[in-house]
Amino acid sequence: MTIIDLRSDTVTKPSLAMRQAMSEAQVGDDVFGEDPTINELQEMTAKMFGHEAALFCSSGTQTNQIAIQVHTQPGDEVICASLAHVYLYEGGGIAKNSGASVRLIEGNRGRIDGQDVISNINDAADVHLPLSTLVCLEDTSNKGGGAVYDFQVIKELAKACKEHKLALHLDGARVFNALAVTGLSPSEYGKEFDSISICLSKGLGAPIGSMVIGSKEFIKKAHRSRKAFGGGMRQAGIIAAAGIYALQNNIDRLKEDHQRARLLGEIVSRLSWVESVMPIDTNIVIFQLRKGLDAKKAVVTLAEKGILAFAFGPGKIRLVTHLDINDDHISDFQSQIKKSEI
Repeated sequence: MTIIDLRSDTVTKPSLAMRQAMSEAQVGDDVFGEDPTINELQEMTAKMFGHEAALFCSSGTQTNQIAIQVHTQPGDEVICASLAHVYLYEGGGIAKNSGASVRLIEGNRGRIDGQDVISNINDAADVHLPLSTLVCLEDTSNKGGGAVYDFQVIKELAKACKEHKLALHLDGARVFNALAVTGLSPSEYGKEFDSISICLSKGLGAPIGSMVIGSKEFIKKAHRSRKAFGGGMRQAGIIAAAGIYALQNNIDRLKEDHQRARLLGEIVSRLSWVESVMPIDTNIVIFQLRKGLDAKKAVVTLAEKGILAFAFGPGKIRLVTHLDINDDHISDFQSQIKKSEI
């Protein structure tokens, strides 16, 4: 039986060409700043997004939490969408690591706008309230079904943050999926943010690694934060080489994942046990089961047919396309899911 793994775009395996690049990587001690492959990756990503510097880390959670810690002081408040990954899926890190509170905005599929931010900034003169110091955006929005920000909204958000002296951080775990939709260059897009986190281990297919990007001064502080988090690595050029390969070879093909996600959405929407499918903008498909059906039980039933999916809340299931899913997998998915009685 063919296994069709649609749980996440983090399940990808490094290709033979990527493994070759990893095996040939030059390495050194990165804590001493001496790993040439990591240095190359950091310079590449900083330049790509129009910033001065970048720092290689193990995960997107780590890069987000480093950025939040650098931008805030204990007792500050972070503004973000109620569906934001930094709030829902990072182990309470904003409170635990930075001692900051969170102001949640309902938003639209995980997206907020400039007026949302302005309306939720605390009065700095009121000692009863925490200081609003940071806004976090997520593009694409995971919990929002891969929703993409309109660039004009981002520019308005950036303007509002500058006017009110708030830092603006991007959780860009799937930012290349967003750019594949908007057609913007990373540098044009990136200049609107004070810091950016990007993942190499999702749609780009690297086995590990994320980058946090910003000014030289920001990255200097990020180094200290990473050290305190235990995130210093030694001869990690072996994995950084995978990131370089991913950035050079796996960005343009993301549109294929988006097309296959739309096909999955069409297939799922015709099933009798599916109530609705969230709009599909990128590589994430979220659908709602008919009333009374249990998502966790449905995922077990699908797995018996060789379809691996992810329970994503009450009655919701998520499917994610990626570089290890091809057209044959989509055909097999259509054939097998018709046989599934949920």
